[in-house]
Parts: sequence; C-alpha cells; structure tokens
Amino acid sequence: MLSRRDFLQVSMATAALTGVSSFGNWSRLAAQQSLTQDQLLDFDTFGNVSLIHVTDIHAQLKPIYFREPSINIGVGGNKGEVPHVTGADFRKLYGIDDGSPSHYALSSGDFAALGEAYGKVGGLDRVSTVIKSIRAARPDALLLDGGDTWHGSYTCYHTEGQDMVNVMNALKPDAMTFHWEFTLGSDRVREIVADLPFAALGANIFDAEWDEPAEDFEPYRFFERGGVKIAVIGQAFPYMPIANPGWMFPEYSFGIRTERMQEVVDDVRGQGAELVVLLSHNGFDVDKKMASLVKGIDVILSGHTHDALPEPVLVGETIVVASGSNGKFVSRVDLDVRDGRMMGFRHKLIPIFSDVIEPDAEVTAVIDEQRAPYESAMSEVIGQTDSLLYRRGNFNGTWDDLICDALLEQREADIAMSPGVRWGPSLLPGDNITREDIWNATSMTYPNAYRSEMTGEFIHTIMEDVADNIFNPDPYYQQGGDMVRMGGLGYTIDITKPQGSRISDITLLKTGETIDPAKSYVVAGWASVNEGTEGPAIWDVVEDYIRAKGTVSAEPNTTVKVLGL
Repeated sequence: MLSRRDFLQVSMATAALTGVSSFGNWSRLAAQQSLTQDQLLDFDTFGNVSLIHVTDIHAQLKPIYFREPSINIGVGGNKGEVPHVTGADFRKLYGIDDGSPSHYALSSGDFAALGEAYGKVGGLDRVSTVIKSIRAARPDALLLDGGDTWHGSYTCYHTEGQDMVNVMNALKPDAMTFHWEFTLGSDRVREIVADLPFAALGANIFDAEWDEPAEDFEPYRFFERGGVKIAVIGQAFPYMPIANPGWMFPEYSFGIRTERMQEVVDDVRGQGAELVVLLSHNGFDVDKKMASLVKGIDVILSGHTHDALPEPVLVGETIVVASGSNGKFVSRVDLDVRDGRMMGFRHKLIPIFSDVIEPDAEVTAVIDEQRAPYESAMSEVIGQTDSLLYRRGNFNGTWDDLICDALLEQREADIAMSPGVRWGPSLLPGDNITREDIWNATSMTYPNAYRSEMTGEFIHTIMEDVADNIFNPDPYYQQGGDMVRMGGLGYTIDITKPQGSRISDITLLKTGETIDPAKSYVVAGWASVNEGTEGPAIWDVVEDYIRAKGTVSAEPNTTVKVLGL
C-alpha cells in the first residue's frame, strides 16, 4: 500500500477554480516489492476532460536510468521557485521521504544506490500501458506530445526519426509540437508531417520569407471531448535558429511571439473554445511568463527544460504542468469544465518504474522491430564505468566531463567545449558502456568534433554569451539548456552580475596559468551550428577514448566556482 497520499487543495480568489494534485510517497523497499502497477496508476477520475502529456522523450524507446539535477539555479523572479529547487530542499518542499521511490524519481541524492533498488525508468511500451489505462477510464482523453521526440538515439539517427514516428503512431497521440525534430532538416520534417495521423502544431512557426504562418503546421486544432470544445494550440521551441543550425531549416522562423499567441487565443475563444490548452516547448520559466502576459489560456503543458514537478504551478488562472523527460513520467490532468470555464482540476505525475509497469506487448513488438536491424551494433560493449555517469545540472555533469576528456586527448587540444544539452540517460557505477549508451549522450545530425584555435578573449566571450542565455533574469532571454561544459579549464561565475561580467578567473588546468586574452589556444568541441564544420563524429571520438581506457572514471567536477547562489 502507499504509505501516504497527498492532495493539494488550491483555491483562487478571482475564480471558482480548485485543484487537486497527487504524487505517491512510498516506503524504502525495492520497487518490485513495495510498488504495484495499480498503485502507480490509481486515480479518481474527475470532471469531464482528461489530458495526457508526454514530452522530451529524446528517442528513448527502452528503459533507462535518468538522474535529475542537483543544481538548477533560478534567477530574477524565479530565484528559489520550482523548478529551481533541488535535492533535499525539493523533497522537503513536497513532503517526499528520503529513500522513497519519489526521492529516486524526482531528485538526485543517493541516485546510484536508489537506482540499484528501484531499477530503470521509462520504456515507451510501459508508457503505452499507462496511456491505455487512462483511456480505459476516460476513453476520449487527449494525448499530447510536447516535442523533442524524433531525436537522441542510435536508431533515431539511422532511420531519420522513422523509428520514433512508428512507435509514437502506435501510442495514438492527438497532437504534437516540435524542437529537435527540425534538425532532421526541413525536407525530412515536411515529409514526416505530411503523413502524420495527428495534428502537427506550431502557432509560432512562420514562413521566413513572407513572415506569415507556415502552411506545413497548424496553429491549433479543435477537439470535442466530454461535451467540451477544446482548442489545443502549439508552441514550438522559439529559439531554433540560435540554439540549433538555422541552415537546416532556412524556410522557417520561430520566436516567442507573445502578441501572436494572444491573437490565437482570442481567435479560438471567439470560435467557441471552452477550454484552451497550450502544448508548449518554450521551457518552464518562459511558459510562466507567457501565462502572465497572455489571457485566456487554461492549461500550459510545458516542455523543453525537462523539469518534472509533482504539482502544477498556478499563474493567475493558468495551470502550468511539467512532465519530465526521456519517457520517465506521464502526466494525467483531469479537468472540470462547465459553462465555458475551467472550474477545477486533478493532476498526477506518474513515474514509469520499468520493473513495476507491465509493458504493452503490442508496442514492445513495434519497438523491437525498429531496433532489430541495429541491435548487434548498438549492444557492443566498448568499456565500463566505475563512476555514475549523468548529464543534468547547470554545470558539468560526469558524462560531459568524460566527453571533454575524450576531446582533449583524442583531438590533442588545450581546452574542450561540450554543449550544455539536457538530454542523455545516466549509467550506474559498474555498468558496461555500450555503443548505444554513447550515442544516447551524443546523437545529433551535426556531430562533427572540430579542432581550432581561439584566443582567450574569444573563449571568454563564448562563456559570457552562454551564461547570459541561462542566467538572464528575464525568462524571454533564456534559451534553455545549461552552461557550456569546459574541459581543461576552470573558472568562477557570479550569476548575479550583468551580461559580460559573470565569468572570471579563467584558468588553464594543465599549467595553472590564467588564460591570456591575447593568446591563442587549441580548442576541441562539437555541436557547432556553423555549416561545413569538419572533424570526426563525436560518438567516434568518445568510443575511441573509452575503448582505449577500458574502464573510465568521471568524478564530480570541482573546477567551477559559483558565486551568488
């Protein structure tokens, strides 16, 4: 039995809106002993509308380990606010018992030990089981995919996203929006979208030449569910040409487009929408700001920043839901919609404990079919790790440090740079490292590992620009992701300083000398947005490094000093 079940009652003075949210807290026992599928799926059906939300799956078809961040800094009005609360503070905030499944699923402490106890998470065949359970109780529930779906694995790369398209089609979503999908190239995206059996949404996707809404994507779609007229609006990632290579999708422009969003909301309300849902890939803080500026949105299903929150956040009369990443969670939101207004909600963030939830055999068969041609190559063991390998956090994760070490050695560089992306599963100490594991941490369509010379001044400028992307107090100037990971370099960052003044004390670790602004250094990196970047694929660089080492270690990085926390 669940040891505790909390329901958060929320009242709003300006409207008769009440909310209920639940996330179980269980005793510290092995998952298969302490949990049952019925407990994980237990939900008191409420109201007349159900939404199911998944996002940021990053092509993870099979169960994985995924460690949540131990550091996630909020700035400006979001300082100290969720999702910028981590570890013990997060568990205290939500009343989560140490060592419980909730602890393992939602925070980083004791991750390796708890991972051994509770096992892997995710697997889209398990996600399918959850979806079918919800649909059994509420047959007309809407399944909405927040994007970052066709990216992030060996099979996704080699099939140009078709593996994920086939598996997601088996889950039968009603709509999705986009981000990394566009790095397949605009021709491939159009080809897939033309055949999708569900809505491809992006109210902020415009034709770059004419500055008009792009014809390939719908801004919204109406659904009639539970006697309610529902408008689902799509918001693709706003910063595509900045964060990813614009030359891969030159026909399109994006942007936050707040005024456009208000126009679309007003349009669907004018057409009789009784419930307005924004399926967003803005990132959580951007969604909070948008909710405060755009009137008439009832629910924002948030994606991009990979946050997993056991309760929605209320901004005015809008609830903002965060459903994690990598297939680790499914959110269910039940709504009471009467007389054209959302009067109440119930919410549950459902953790996908792979050893507890029975896989859906039909979807397992589809997954295995996609993977079969590549299974032999993917499963080859390249080496082992005696450290926990993870990525999430504002600064270097151990996977990133391993990649930087590989770049430094294999590319004979003074300094290495690895992008602060948030995707990529974790590995426990003692795990084999397979080729699939390496690709899960490196797969993208612009993987070339460059080697070039940069002045100390230019390196400083890059670091300052990335830091402002993360720590600008205005969420609309934050583009998601984390700080660029630096190899062979230590530095101090003061997150309270303005742009251009945050980074100091940059030190070349192999000599202990301060970086000279006028001196040139050999820098190796990957994921450059510049067209024509030359160099070996990053997965080959990392594979060669791990194969040569046999067993790798990557202890937590202590070369970054953070001020202003």
